Amino acid sequence: HHEWRTPVLCTTDDGLPDARVVVLRETEAQTRTLRVYTDARSAKVSQLLAQPQAVLVLWSKRLSWQLRVSATVTVATDGLAVSSRWARLQLSRAAGDYLAPLAPGSVVEDADAPSVVEDATGLLRQEAPPRHHFALLEAQVQSLDWLELHPQGHRRARFDAAGARWLQP
Repeated sequence: HHEWRTPVLCTTDDGLPDARVVVLRETEAQTRTLRVYTDARSAKVSQLLAQPQAVLVLWSKRLSWQLRVSATVTVATDGLAVSSRWARLQLSRAAGDYLAPLAPGSVVEDADAPSVVEDATGLLRQEAPPRHHFALLEAQVQSLDWLELHPQGHRRARFDAAGARWLQP
């Protein structure tokens, strides 16, 4: 429940910016990798496949810090990284997010429609479990832009392959 658990992920869609809040699921300091789970049918997946450069923006109210993370994002929809995480996730309530019959953003006629259907005898039966649409986004951090907002003066710094340096806020 850290303040930075829900950053804004900014991608591009036909050259236009597109931003949304995501849930940061894992971090790996040694490899500078951030991981986010998503539905493979979401717009962000197709956007990242077309243009893998993205920015994550994080804000800490407690510290008055903004962190902008420039990253190259890869999308995985199969393989060990996906299957091992899905094995854990499918046992949780969150699994439903990746089992929905419709893609994110699809128009829904009835938001309260049940996920059961009647068979020929008129009895209700549960739909067969659909294939999951779980995907893993791995953001390889390229640079960090840190900004501290402070009444006595703001501070800003950049961290990247060239090193660390102070910037004008």
